[in-house]
Amino acid sequence: MSLEGKVILVTGSSQGIGQGIVLRLAQAGANVVINYRSHPEGAEETLAKVQAIGGKCHMAQCPGAQGHTIKADLGSVQEVRQLIAESIEHFGKLDVLVNNAGIEKHAPFWDVTEADYDAVLNVNLKGVFFATQAFVQHLIETKRPGKIINISSVHEDLPFPNFTAYCVSKGGMKMLTRNLAVELGSLGITINNVAPGAIETPINTQLLNDPQKLGALLNNIPLGRLGQPQDVASLVGFLSSSDADYITGSTFFVDGGLLWNYQEQ
Repeated sequence: MSLEGKVILVTGSSQGIGQGIVLRLAQAGANVVINYRSHPEGAEETLAKVQAIGGKCHMAQCPGAQGHTIKADLGSVQEVRQLIAESIEHFGKLDVLVNNAGIEKHAPFWDVTEADYDAVLNVNLKGVFFATQAFVQHLIETKRPGKIINISSVHEDLPFPNFTAYCVSKGGMKMLTRNLAVELGSLGITINNVAPGAIETPINTQLLNDPQKLGALLNNIPLGRLGQPQDVASLVGFLSSSDADYITGSTFFVDGGLLWNYQEQ
């Protein structure tokens, strides 16, 4: 699988799954835009790793990926549009958009505040909507096909008590993907969701340090382990490639079987 010559923007890629995706894409030869909001040190670490990957390439078949970091809050439509524009300005084009940035807020439904609801929906759904719109406008203007890959969640299908706003946002992403697969197909633009289950990332530090909760979760995962960022990244790499040109409107679960075996404790 080669992504040589492709330019790919991965939102929220300063750490965790996003960082893993960036590194996998760079390994396949893509030039990558690393987006961050509040972790510039993580973005610089990701960029350094991309540069190290590119620096190992000395042969024609090893293209030597390049990276670029851009700060943007995905909860702001103005900053989302600027992110797309700056990515295009830096590399001259965009071929693939990976909508990875997302947040969650824990609270019983009856205690959810308007501010927390807005924060989750603005980043997880509104930001995705308008980043995708700006990207599609670029593809239309340049008369090129392209690919959109959304990092959804098993919770686009699976209820998750005390995270209702998060589930709403991922359910909306599911329908956005299905609708745009139909609307954008004639333009040669594909869109798919990758839906992780429990992945070992910094956001799960508290869980990893709680043996009881971790054990209960692992009992719900038929493969018996947490996922790793590279488990998600490998699928994103495939969906970014020409090997996936006939795939659109689908959700691919990367969850070790969690979705079909989950029982709320």
